Amino acid sequence: MVGRLIDGRYQVRSRIARGGMATVYLATDLRLERRVAIKVMHDHLAEDSAFKERFIQEARSAARLAHPNVVNVFDQGQDSDTAYLVMEYLPGINLRDLLQEHGKLTTEQTLDVMEAILSGLSAAHKAGIVHRDLKPENVMLADDGRIKIGDFGLARAVSANTATGAALLGTIAYLSPELVTRGIADARSDIYAVGIMMYEMLTGEQPYKGEQPMQIAYQHANDSVPTPSSKNSRVPAELDELVLWATAREPDERPRDARVMLDQLVATQTVLASALPTGAGSAPVQRTMVLPTAMASDASSTTVLTPPSNDDTVVLRAKTKSVTGPVVAEGADELGARARKRRVRGWWIFVLVLLLAGAAGGTGWYFNAGPGAQITVSDVAGMTVADATTALQADGLVVSATTGQAPHPTIPVGDVVSTEPGTDSVLGKGDEVVLLLSTGPEALPVPELRGIPEDQANTTITDNRFTLSADDPIRQFDAAVPAGTVLDVLDAGGASIATGALYGDQQPLRLVVSAGALPDLTNKTVDDATAELENLRLSATPGIENYSDTVDEGSVIGIDLASDADGVIREGEGVQLEISRGPQPVAVPDLEGETREDAMAALSELGFTVSYNPLFTPFPGSTVTGTSPAAGEEAPKGSNITLYLQLFG
Repeated sequence: MVGRLIDGRYQVRSRIARGGMATVYLATDLRLERRVAIKVMHDHLAEDSAFKERFIQEARSAARLAHPNVVNVFDQGQDSDTAYLVMEYLPGINLRDLLQEHGKLTTEQTLDVMEAILSGLSAAHKAGIVHRDLKPENVMLADDGRIKIGDFGLARAVSANTATGAALLGTIAYLSPELVTRGIADARSDIYAVGIMMYEMLTGEQPYKGEQPMQIAYQHANDSVPTPSSKNSRVPAELDELVLWATAREPDERPRDARVMLDQLVATQTVLASALPTGAGSAPVQRTMVLPTAMASDASSTTVLTPPSNDDTVVLRAKTKSVTGPVVAEGADELGARARKRRVRGWWIFVLVLLLAGAAGGTGWYFNAGPGAQITVSDVAGMTVADATTALQADGLVVSATTGQAPHPTIPVGDVVSTEPGTDSVLGKGDEVVLLLSTGPEALPVPELRGIPEDQANTTITDNRFTLSADDPIRQFDAAVPAGTVLDVLDAGGASIATGALYGDQQPLRLVVSAGALPDLTNKTVDDATAELENLRLSATPGIENYSDTVDEGSVIGIDLASDADGVIREGEGVQLEISRGPQPVAVPDLEGETREDAMAALSELGFTVSYNPLFTPFPGSTVTGTSPAAGEEAPKGSNITLYLQLFG
């Protein structure tokens, strides 16, 4: 995928991360010239309509939000078989990376991160969206300090009963009790996940642990989340109460949405800041403080309120029966009473746990090793049928005797391409899996490439699902075709392949490209001609010698094309030079008895110059008695022939 141009717009640069549903790449939006993160659905999920709908739902859900604490979604589409989602690129880390690096966060760091998470989540809840998959991996911490939540792949519209479907979705460590027991989620389910994340930030670990996912889910459904201070004594009691409020097992006992919890978080920040010693810190400016209901003298009578000793804006509110959140500024007596109630409750919870242990063991066996075990289909792509069968049977699945077929550009014919149901699908123990075997690369027609520029041909090759050969294009000298124009196309074996012929998907094609005309070497020395050809990546050696009336002896007449078997010259090949022997010698004719005039005409026609007896003025009718050079001897064209004439008539 790296290097690919998606939808003619997004140039993929590198891979950022890979998840169970998609891979995220860093790409460049060529149209707007900006870096983006592009999420591409895994190929084996592209034909699964449920996954594709979930992928599209993520784009629609996030696109409805415009908030500084929510990752922006710019575009969504499909290029060939590739479904993709274009998002804002945030260089940095996620909250999981931060927790792995630092173990746990300070109270101040936790409050800062929580405020950003709840701000973004409150925008989602206000827009009628439940995230359903909140976890540290989906909280992005940008290098410039921005904090954003993303990955709305499991998001759904808010309602009193938003069902998850047949299978639990989301990460098991952050699932609310109602999701585990009834498969129902609303805004309060997101609040539960936020509470678990807050516990993890304050303590450095999740509240529930287990060797199997079902053990963790059981604890979510039946246990109460412990106070963070039981693991980290530095956690203030106010944050203990905030975590317990957010993670109450009954949804009605939690904040109704993120806005309510955000307001309480801000009030808690104000109270904690005002409790700092002088010089240790200052309260946030102009925070709104909600006074605790414990300040009322009687819930049914006139409320007596004592204003706080700071300059924050105060909202005075009498005690009501509705659940509005923990008391964040309550006195030591009230906090002690709550702690005593939790200890008493702990004894009967301990007894209940003992009673349920047997049931949990049986349930664990049923869902982990028994008939109710849930098995994730392993990735067996590229394996032989025997190896794939062994691997799937070891997981507890049954491999069908019937196989399917699917083309693949690299997996050998007869080996496994994928399974049906696909990789990462969740099945019951003993369920049947069908192996899809490779039929080799899919046969595709070769596009018209001859006669077009090389750059255009390269793009056409990749656009038609072929690849460029790892070998460089072949440069062939051709005076009739402009340099850079494609002359021919070769398959992987080096044979010419015709336009429209069927060729394998993703298989390499090599171009033969015109290098233009060969240079004119006429009358150049052998050394000069050899050096000029070497600059064109041709080696030269002297070849045949021929007479030439126009080229000096020893100079180059040209390249001997006849010495090449097919008359085609390509870069990297050797050629032979045709060398001049000068003008061709001509035999002097026998002119004895010819008149002077006729002899001179005959010699001139043969290319000679003529002279005669220098001390003799011929008389009319004088005839030739001999020549120098003599008749029959050879002399170069242009040389002088002397006539000997009779002296007397």
